[in-house]
Order: sequence, then structure tokens, then C-alpha cells
Amino acid sequence: MSEPQSPQGSPGYPGSGSTQRLPVIEKPDGGAFDQSASGASWEPAPTALDGDGRERRRFWSARRVPAAVVAVLTLGVVGLFLYDIAAVRADRPGMRWRRELADQLAHRPLDDTWVRVGAGVAAALGLWLLLLAVTPGLRGVLPMRRVRPDVRAGLHRDAAATVLRDRAVEVSGVQSVRVRVRRRKADVRAVSHFRELDDVRADLDTALADAVGTLGLARPPALSVRVRRPGRKG
Repeated sequence: MSEPQSPQGSPGYPGSGSTQRLPVIEKPDGGAFDQSASGASWEPAPTALDGDGRERRRFWSARRVPAAVVAVLTLGVVGLFLYDIAAVRADRPGMRWRRELADQLAHRPLDDTWVRVGAGVAAALGLWLLLLAVTPGLRGVLPMRRVRPDVRAGLHRDAAATVLRDRAVEVSGVQSVRVRVRRRKADVRAVSHFRELDDVRADLDTALADAVGTLGLARPPALSVRVRRPGRKG
């Protein structure tokens, strides 16, 4: 068998008449290799929505617990008043607490401290009920894009954070990741134990941008990625 002959005179081969110098990587001024953190933000591209953008709206909560509490309290108060009215109609003395309350309301002025406190508590409860009535709730569920007009789906924030975290730990150089997904923004905090931080962050930007696109959300959250070195022990 004959060995392959290297072309004579071509640079970079042994025995050639010329040599080629390799580029030298110099450390830039300012200690870029000693950086401890690198961060960047990424805004998603606008997505096409149906009609008036209804698929971006949050899911409405059934609010079973507040409704049950209000129903039980209302039933108890109404039951006490009905019992008292029936007792008075039957020529029996009314309940003592109702007579005392009526006497206090008749004699106390409107600027009395307890009257103000009671009015403030009643107003606060009323505003709380109004707030529950006009707000959708379910802040932990992110609306997804509609594939069919009669089907609407949502993704929980914790599930979205798990997907982004699993995708982030696959990036070379990432030691640990902490992800927090909110309605319009996803905060990613990663720790890298090797490779340059800017390179790790660039790979994270690419991987997480692709992961956000695969979530199928009606409003993809913006990404805020920050990479740092692990803290020194001791």
C-alpha cells in the first residue's frame, strides 16, 4: 500500500517550504474573561390573533371559596333576622343583641369611632366583592393560541417554567437554572461553571426563544436572561 502524499508547497503541511502562523487570542482590556455575570432581554415578535384579540384574555375563575363564604354568612344573618321577626310576631321578646344594636345605632352619633370603624369594614368588604366580580382571576394560567374556534386551552405558569428550565439545563456550561414565568415576562437566572458567560447566554437566548415558541401561548412572554458564575465557597 502506498501512503498518501501531501501536496508540496502548500502551507500548513509538514515538509512544505512555508509555514502559516495561527492567530493569537489576546485578552482584551478590562478583564472580559473575568466577568462574573452576563444578561440580556428578548422581546417576542407579535403573533397573529383572532378577531379582537379575545384569545389573549385570561380565564375567569369560578371563585367558589369567596362565593361559599358570602353565601354562608348571608344565610346565617338572614336566618337570625327571620327567627327574631318570628319571635316578635309570636309575642316573644326579641333577641338581646338586636335590641342592643338598635339602641346603639339610635344613640351613637355618625362621627363616633365605632360607627366609622364599622362603616370602613363594610366598605372594604363591599369593594373586595366588587373587585372579585369584575376581575377574571386565575393569574397562574396563561392562555394558549386557539387551534380550533370552539376549543380554548391554557398552560399553568409552573408548567411553562419547567419546560424552560429543562431546555436551559441542556445548554453546555449551565450548572443550574432558576426560572420564574409571569404574565408578560420570563426571568431566567442561570449559573455557569465553565465556558464564557457571553457564549452561554447567547446559547440560552437561542434555546429559550425556541422553547417559548413551542409553548403555543397566545402572548409569548419576553425573556430576561442573566448568567453568572457560582459563588465562592468559604
